[in-house]
Amino acid sequence: MEPQKNDAESAPGGRHKRKSRRRMLSLGIAAMFAIGGAGLVALPSASAGEATSASATQSDVGTLNQYQRGPDPTESSIEARTGHYRTSSTRVSSFASGFGGGTIYYPTTTSDGTFGGVAIAPGYTASSSSMDWLGPRIASQGFVVFVIDTNTRLDQPGSRARQLLAALDYLTDRSSERHRVDAGRLAVMGHSMGGGGALEAADNRPSLKASIPLTPWHLSKRWGSVTVPTFIVGAERDSIASVRSHAIPLYESLSSRTDRMYLELRGASHFAPNVSNTTIAKYSISWLKRFVDNDTRYDQFLCPLPSSRDISDIRGNCPR
Repeated sequence: MEPQKNDAESAPGGRHKRKSRRRMLSLGIAAMFAIGGAGLVALPSASAGEATSASATQSDVGTLNQYQRGPDPTESSIEARTGHYRTSSTRVSSFASGFGGGTIYYPTTTSDGTFGGVAIAPGYTASSSSMDWLGPRIASQGFVVFVIDTNTRLDQPGSRARQLLAALDYLTDRSSERHRVDAGRLAVMGHSMGGGGALEAADNRPSLKASIPLTPWHLSKRWGSVTVPTFIVGAERDSIASVRSHAIPLYESLSSRTDRMYLELRGASHFAPNVSNTTIAKYSISWLKRFVDNDTRYDQFLCPLPSSRDISDIRGNCPR
């Protein structure tokens, strides 16, 4: 059915006026594309592993990717010792409230906006130096990373959980780098009892975006109330916190409704997270990117579940 014509269009000369209006409209659209074209083509495109609806609007895409940082990832980029961003660091005194000080690693640029924050705790009897390798490696991928010392080296997981959260509060509220951090996008990591602490911290603060316990140790094996996306790394030959007594039961206790993944390092010991490890870094970065930055470009490294000669066991669900 044809639309009704108004009086102006029916009147003599109306056809000429309609043509003029159409021409003006065409010129206006062309000018709009000429001026704004760069902005239109700058929308991030979906990677092979990203499920993006073809009907998504421009505002939908902007919302989904507002925290996206850095170039499109590749296997080599997330395995690299140094990522896209140049980094620097600043030392925090042991007199800081609630934890034992540490080192903040951060991207030096301020042109990309704020970054997600990550606090990392060492294991029983260890200092921050045992986890320092992760600081610049994760920071160079677009995060502000706080590798902390604990109040005493004998602190148990519950205490380490509280100290991780105190460190995040310091990072976002009082640190010299607080202007670089998005206080709404925070995560925790830790080794051994620090890993147990990372799991407990996630239970205590559900607003966290991710938790990564590395060869974790914790006496409690009941974590069904955790809703924070959790990635647990175990070590096949861990004789201190064996995967059968710690990492696997901790993982299995998580609700199947929670985003979760368990990865076991083939032939590795309890102390694998204390030295540079590409497998730990690769999948920790992917987990942080996916859940702290909501960056679905990293789905491809988590789903389907990864497999390699360095992995002896892998469990989990695809990110939801």
